[in-house]
Amino acid sequence: MAHSSYLRLRIDPEFPEPRMIAHAVATLERGGVIAYPTDTNYGIGCGIFDKKAIDRIYKMRNLDKEHLLSFVVPDLSDIARYALIENDSYRIMKRYLPGPYTFILRATPEVPRIFQSKRMTVGIRVPNHPVTLALARTYKKPIVSTSTKHGNRTLYSPQEIVEYMGHDLDLILDAGVLDGSDSSVVDLSGPYPVVIREGAGDVSWIAV
Repeated sequence: MAHSSYLRLRIDPEFPEPRMIAHAVATLERGGVIAYPTDTNYGIGCGIFDKKAIDRIYKMRNLDKEHLLSFVVPDLSDIARYALIENDSYRIMKRYLPGPYTFILRATPEVPRIFQSKRMTVGIRVPNHPVTLALARTYKKPIVSTSTKHGNRTLYSPQEIVEYMGHDLDLILDAGVLDGSDSSVVDLSGPYPVVIREGAGDVSWIAV
């Protein structure tokens, strides 16, 4: 779809208006790229099966193709379709999701190869934010999740996103300024949890 201009929609961060969510979902279904709020900072996303949109995100963020993108699903039950979950991993995720974590798990064949590491793992998020959850539930498919960064600078406000990324986006869901850290990344694909990146989510429960 054309992306020479973007639409910026103000959305209630606690009680997202269904018509705003519907507009964002329609954009995703047309193969669009959107900026949306999460429980950490703004994310850039598209559908995980839209290769052209994914390529746009890589170009927009100036990411190497070796850089793996994670994706958002609405709840724990959806994760099982895209990842293999052992009992211990399930208990951990049940306790900490929704929340500011990206959990790395072994991927199922449902996951496009572009999202899988060489070890056949994938990063999955269930953010604790009403807008993100409403978006994922309504779209009914996983949504790419990568942070709004320009170089090494994180863009916390919709206005900054407009200035640095507006020409590359189709839609911005404006929920006000977010000033969170990145999500904590925890690898659950092995015999015990491993912290890959310490961020917004508490990781003190993981033995070092």
